[in-house]
Amino acid sequence: MGTAYQPHPGGYANAAELVAGLRELGDFEISVSAYPEKHPESPDEASDIDMLKRKVDNGACRALTQFFFDNDIFERYLERVRAAGISIPIVPGIMPIQNLTQLKRFASMCGASIPGFLDERFAGLDEQPQARAEVAAEVAAEQIDDLLRRGIGDFHLYTMNRSALVAATLGNLGLGPQNRSREGAGAAA
Repeated sequence: MGTAYQPHPGGYANAAELVAGLRELGDFEISVSAYPEKHPESPDEASDIDMLKRKVDNGACRALTQFFFDNDIFERYLERVRAAGISIPIVPGIMPIQNLTQLKRFASMCGASIPGFLDERFAGLDEQPQARAEVAAEVAAEQIDDLLRRGIGDFHLYTMNRSALVAATLGNLGLGPQNRSREGAGAAA
């Protein structure tokens, strides 16, 4: 983070070349990254989508997105991706918020925006870890529920080695241990 990618001598210049190299090894599924708010090193959104298209053309089977918190941003991104002729599944990356201050720092490095409503939802909870975790699980579940209503059925949940928050998010969606299925919903963590 913080420095431009430099390939290892004799290595791959970018992710599209890596996908091509992997595809030469055999026929297996390859998942790649996608950026609803563009990769921080991409000059613009069109270049970013072009890189995704190159990864797909070289054999990628699905894309997992960088985290985002505004589902309208994801929906507009998905429209641009489909207009570019990319038809693989684009799986939204959902980040249950462990610590909003730390997340803001991380988001600034990777080009993700943090909507103002999150400040409101987490206001006054810095010294209340249980309440903060409950709000975090609610926010993530609300985001997933909204995406489900928009027709999205698969999700990548960033656990960040904090499975309890992901479990609480899934519980809020009715996907806890007592009810492991929900029609139309898939989850990967």
